Amino acid sequence: MIYLDNAATSHPKAPGVSAAVARCLDEGACSPGRGSHPLALAASRLLFEAREACAGFLGAPHAERLIFTPNATMALNLALLGSVPPGGLVALSSLEHNAVMRPLRHLEATQGVRLMVIPFDAYGRPEPAGLREALDQHPDLFVLTTASNVTGALTPVAEIEEQCARRGIPLCLDASQSVGHHPLPTLGQFLCFSGHKGLLGPAGTGGLLLGPGALPEPLLFGGTGSSSEREVQPDILPDRFEPGTPNLPGLAGLQAALQFLAATGLSAIQAQEAALCDELQRGLQALPGVVVHGPGPGQPRIPVLSLTLPDRDLGELALELDRRGICTRVGLHCAPAAHRSLGTFAGGGTLRLSPGFFTTPQEIRATLEAMEAILT
Repeated sequence: MIYLDNAATSHPKAPGVSAAVARCLDEGACSPGRGSHPLALAASRLLFEAREACAGFLGAPHAERLIFTPNATMALNLALLGSVPPGGLVALSSLEHNAVMRPLRHLEATQGVRLMVIPFDAYGRPEPAGLREALDQHPDLFVLTTASNVTGALTPVAEIEEQCARRGIPLCLDASQSVGHHPLPTLGQFLCFSGHKGLLGPAGTGGLLLGPGALPEPLLFGGTGSSSEREVQPDILPDRFEPGTPNLPGLAGLQAALQFLAATGLSAIQAQEAALCDELQRGLQALPGVVVHGPGPGQPRIPVLSLTLPDRDLGELALELDRRGICTRVGLHCAPAAHRSLGTFAGGGTLRLSPGFFTTPQEIRATLEAMEAILT
């Protein structure tokens, strides 16, 4: 099987991940902070070390401000629902995933929040007049994906962060697609990420990194093992946002993945993934009728490619690839706003191919051979 759906979730996981998960389960996945016996203390130590490893990988100076969540969606909900005031104004790119759009549309419908969607193109660039107009209105929050999950295009995070900082506008970054693939130029006031994509960890892991002064309202309330004499949520971090028993086996696996990434080096990962994407894109563009959207070969990107074929049903093409053991994803990729922005919505989206660090050049060539056989 050739797996080219790493933008949805990575496969295989980093070496050591499954062993770390199994070891945690076998040796006692107990509740951290809920006792003084050896297994509870070991669980607290594991949670502390996983948080330190994740904060260190992201370049965060204060690990206690890194909140573990079950996924990036929960992190985004916490950042958005917990910080945007009723009737407030939110600026966002037209490339956002439904993990951003749906919470904001909920706030629009229930809290009178106003949204300014700034047009971004297939290369991740904002329309200058639209960006200027949005910033001049001093929104309560600017929400920006760091990379498109449809085209792989990187957005100008550093440039937008600089303009937001000059105006005192907090920036919320959805780094679900770029973390583990590309360095982050800034962490923003809210950095939301998943653990199961580029970080090569298990599903059920992710987080929200809070910038200086950022303190959203909690979404969940319950036991934390701290301040148990009080029946209100504690204010201390990270406990304020982490009620209930955490996914300790998943975080053990995430810690193992982070150790692998740190030992491998982000520059080596970038170089290998870029070479795979360049070969795949050049081969796809040489096929009759294939249109690849977004950055071209040699341009900075994450390892995500989307294509359309004007005269072919993309679902049938994906099925033909499935039959040859090649895993891709066809459709709107939970990002209808991005497809409207790219002009691919009316056609039902794109066929997305997303290699990963463990994809081999031989698998890229086999995919191109399969595509050629199907199309000719």
